[in-house]
Amino acid sequence: MKNQHSSIDDYRYKIANREALIGVGLVLINFIWWYGFAYGLGSKDPAEYTFIFGLPAWFFYSCVVGLIVMIVLVTVVVKFFFVDIPLDDEVEEE
Repeated sequence: MKNQHSSIDDYRYKIANREALIGVGLVLINFIWWYGFAYGLGSKDPAEYTFIFGLPAWFFYSCVVGLIVMIVLVTVVVKFFFVDIPLDDEVEEE
């Protein structure tokens, strides 16, 4: 019995690399979102903060809304861009 694909040209590596790059992109989006709101709104004097549901606006937008946005983004990416691939070695019998 011989493996159908050698490890070099296995199509699953291409899929895994693409999905890993998408994951890194999502992490970068999350960090930019968090950093932008946390340091953009949070860099002023605390006496000038506005509050939403008892939380400073910078925290609400960076952590609460950011979490919701990332949950939606990850759900959409997994549903529409990730594919199910077999993880075991495929063996073709002749």
